[in-house]
Amino acid sequence: MAIAPPNRSRRQGNVNLLLPPPRPPMQGLGSCLEAVQRQWDGDAGLAALWKAWPRLAGPQLAPHCSPLRLQGGRLVVGASQPQWLQALRFNKHQLLGALRASGFSVKELVFQQHQATALPEAGTAVEAQVWQRHPSRIDVFGLAHCPRCQRPSPAGELQRWGHCSFCQRERMADGTAQGPANNPQ
Repeated sequence: MAIAPPNRSRRQGNVNLLLPPPRPPMQGLGSCLEAVQRQWDGDAGLAALWKAWPRLAGPQLAPHCSPLRLQGGRLVVGASQPQWLQALRFNKHQLLGALRASGFSVKELVFQQHQATALPEAGTAVEAQVWQRHPSRIDVFGLAHCPRCQRPSPAGELQRWGHCSFCQRERMADGTAQGPANNPQ
């Protein structure tokens, strides 16, 4: 068992009690905020990563993906939509190389879907507008057959991708599709 220095302990009866360390001298609010700013802007911090993100991720990925957490060399990146999540996975090695080349000590990249903005509340006008435009509605767009697999599919999906959502899912799983076919990203 370690013995505390004499100025850090106090004897009470036959027991030695440890005293807390002395408090650091008081600092003004301005110097405290400067210290927080220095820590925030540190080279390996998340704030520095946020500042460099548009340059590191590139003009296509950066608006749709953002760094969420950086802890112990593990960077968690959130993507707004599944197709951007797929694009992140496809570009993982290039992104990791760009991060390391910029001086960030990232050992591992983890990707997850992350909705940066809140979803509209149920029953609101915004939700109704989103549902009006949704390509999977057969009551608005009608039903047709997919030209690739001949499955019955909502015509809105066929118009959006040129094939049904099942074929689109297969293409994204194979890495051959990064997003909608007739809306290049």
